[in-house]
Amino acid sequence: MSVLSGVAKHEDKALKQDYLQIKMLEVAPQVYAAGQLFEADLSLIAGQGARSIVNTRPDDETSGQPQSAALARAAAELGIRLVNVPIDPASISPDEAQAFAQACAELERPLIVCSRSGALSTKIWETAEGF
Repeated sequence: MSVLSGVAKHEDKALKQDYLQIKMLEVAPQVYAAGQLFEADLSLIAGQGARSIVNTRPDDETSGQPQSAALARAAAELGIRLVNVPIDPASISPDEAQAFAQACAELERPLIVCSRSGALSTKIWETAEGF
């Protein structure tokens, strides 16, 4: 079972399952694309073994989304490193793809790349593989 898809644990003779309630797509070994993450998601992600997150959403892209700095602080408290690499969802520039590739190369795995719906996360990963 993938580190981020679910874990079955044996506690006090009862089988407890702790399933990640966030839809993720494995885009490379130990690299997952996901939609918007919220502070409440981070403890579950940490419990599943994630070590790093790249947030590709620009702050204030939509109302109600968490600010990158707040997510980074909450992630750090759980031992996860969160890096913000804002990408224009309308068009990915070569400079954005290169900055994203560099950030990902420096981060510990398992790594989650998040965007609004997860589509940009997948697209930027595929674009950055050329760098």
